[in-house]
Amino acid sequence: MTKGTSSFGKRHNKTHTLCRRCGRRSFHVQKSTCANCGYPSAKVRKCTVPRIIP
Repeated sequence: MTKGTSSFGKRHNKTHTLCRRCGRRSFHVQKSTCANCGYPSAKVRKCTVPRIIP
């Protein structure tokens, strides 16, 4: 059982595609939801990440 370089060659399927609402490549194909905006839910997903200002 290897979990290193040889396993990375098997990763060739697309997990995310373009989202219809936000246009980003964050629409999960199997779950059919967008990780960025939450499409197809009616409410737009928003996440406020606190910015570290030096």
